[in-house]
Amino acid sequence: MKHSDLLSIARDYGCPVYVYDAHKIESQYKRLTTAFSEVTSLKLLYAVKALSNLSVLKFLKRLGAGLDTVSIQEVNLGLHAGFDPRSIIFTPNGVSFGEIETVAGKGVQINIDNLSILEQFGNKHPEVPVCIRVNPHVMAGGNTNISVGHIDSKFGISIHQIPHILRIVKNTGMRINGVHMHTGSDILDVGVFLYASNILFETAMHFKDLEFIDFGSGFKVPYKEGDIETDIEEFGERLTTRFKTFCDEYGREITLAFEPGKFLVSEAGYFLTKVNAIKQTTSTVFAQVDSGFNHFIRPMFYGSQHQIINLSNPDGRERFYTVVGYICETDTFANNRKIKEIKDNDILAFKNAGAYCFTMASNYNSRLRPAEVLWYNGESHLIRERESFEDLVRNQIEVDFD
Repeated sequence: MKHSDLLSIARDYGCPVYVYDAHKIESQYKRLTTAFSEVTSLKLLYAVKALSNLSVLKFLKRLGAGLDTVSIQEVNLGLHAGFDPRSIIFTPNGVSFGEIETVAGKGVQINIDNLSILEQFGNKHPEVPVCIRVNPHVMAGGNTNISVGHIDSKFGISIHQIPHILRIVKNTGMRINGVHMHTGSDILDVGVFLYASNILFETAMHFKDLEFIDFGSGFKVPYKEGDIETDIEEFGERLTTRFKTFCDEYGREITLAFEPGKFLVSEAGYFLTKVNAIKQTTSTVFAQVDSGFNHFIRPMFYGSQHQIINLSNPDGRERFYTVVGYICETDTFANNRKIKEIKDNDILAFKNAGAYCFTMASNYNSRLRPAEVLWYNGESHLIRERESFEDLVRNQIEVDFD
């Protein structure tokens, strides 16, 4: 998107506002499918938790994606958006057995990561095919907040517990139609991912009725100029070769699945804010914007760095700013960052704001959540209205103390 397009959106819809470029989502989707074009049966299951707006889900459905969901609410969003339940996989962690049963009753693919739940489900519903999520005990991503395949993770069934899984399957007569892993986010080393993949292939050989193998996702995208990212093309070439060998050894073709979220939508997103004030202290120049971690928590929660562009002064001289929000907490978006000179009322754009940004927004400090806009075919489309005070109090019940 051009800077002028973003400025027009800020003018038309106000700030703060999230903007998503549909064409970037499409190009990322095609990049991934092209990398695995030699695979006979490929399925991309978009991770709804990254960005769950219904219009975005419908756009991804149009591209041919299925869905990766982690809650019954995400399942219902997918069904509401028109997805076939058979194109949705449900991979919860720590939810009630009743929630899993309810989702299974909708015809959605169940993915279980707990031996106890697996046994309960197999005893009660042996006719329902189940995918098993294994923990390969491989550290990927380098950050324990986003790496979920390590030995201390709460996710998945340990590969050392495969004998327990096999005993449950035999005792219950249940059918396992898929195996799954997800090692975490921001995977750079293709070799590490391939190592974990080999563990999953070895696990898969224990089950004779598989329809698919799901490798999760976690591909790293660039967050700043010159940043490194996962080499999807190299990964596609190397894993395709290994997957074909596996299918030969397994005796038939099965589906190769991935669950990209950040990879598809992160770079498509922009978060636009207006500068409320410039504040000079003894050692720091603060640019104070009309938002906070209530809208955009990733820099504070994950320590992520998002490139910041001054849309109002793109050709100005660079100065150092610490960009902060209006929340009554320490909500620092960027510390001592070099940005084009900023003045009151300038519009700043945070890049890579498509994944895990709006979906993690809150009403902290009783602030209202922002609008969302989809940019498609050269036009802006409002896909979520800005919240109002009425939205803030709608579900509250006031007690009369008179």
